Amino acid sequence: MTPQDRPTKPAIKNGLRLRCPKCGTGKLFSAYLKVTDTCGECGQDLHHHRADDGPAYLTILLVGHLMIPIIHIVFVHYRPEAWIMAVGFTTICVALSLFLLPRMKGLVVAIQWAKRMHGFGKAS
Repeated sequence: MTPQDRPTKPAIKNGLRLRCPKCGTGKLFSAYLKVTDTCGECGQDLHHHRADDGPAYLTILLVGHLMIPIIHIVFVHYRPEAWIMAVGFTTICVALSLFLLPRMKGLVVAIQWAKRMHGFGKAS
């Protein structure tokens, strides 16, 4: 491995932990989904990211694949009232989405950093 290499797995782990993909200690976000311009610990420029709609699609994909089998099992085995299922599963889906969305954005930013995409190609 050369000094120019950026290992992807540690960067992804750091992104999922909402930390800087380079050092793993600095905060990745200054607000709920606002990526900091530079890492407060290592000084890595992070303003190059282009996450766009990727994190939202990943979140929808994960929440859907997790919740659909659970909804099916609950409906088939317990047959709760429709309003109970609607309120319960809507609450769970919203909470899970709010939890996963920043982590998916951290994942996308970390992959872009590790693969030197969108301006992250500069040696730093």
